[in-house]
Amino acid sequence: MSKDVPNISEAEWEVMNVLWDSSPKTANEVIYSLQEKTEWKAKTVRTLLDRLVKKNVLRVNKDQRIYTFYPLYSQDECQKAEAKSFIQRIYGGTVKSMLVQFMEDDNLSEDEIKELREILDDKPDTRK
Repeated sequence: MSKDVPNISEAEWEVMNVLWDSSPKTANEVIYSLQEKTEWKAKTVRTLLDRLVKKNVLRVNKDQRIYTFYPLYSQDECQKAEAKSFIQRIYGGTVKSMLVQFMEDDNLSEDEIKELREILDDKPDTRK
């Protein structure tokens, strides 16, 4: 990914999830979707939409009578950027430290361990 994905807050993730599920959507459609699972007022959702537009995470289509919003980044791009940011902040950029702590603190089933081993075995060596 050549472009840097801006950081988005937890509340902004909720808005993005609605738009990744189906877009483009009008502000009212986003508000309705979020009011089904949050207690946010319409003004709060509009503020979040405006923030995401200013961060260049969303774009507004103004060609129609009613404005519609759509994401500029895929969910996968945002998840990867968030994971990278988390690993950098919490583990100093070392994935191994995160994995070791996770493996020590979590009880993994034999199937999960087998699946992780297969993923590691299949990962190409990109170090040169």
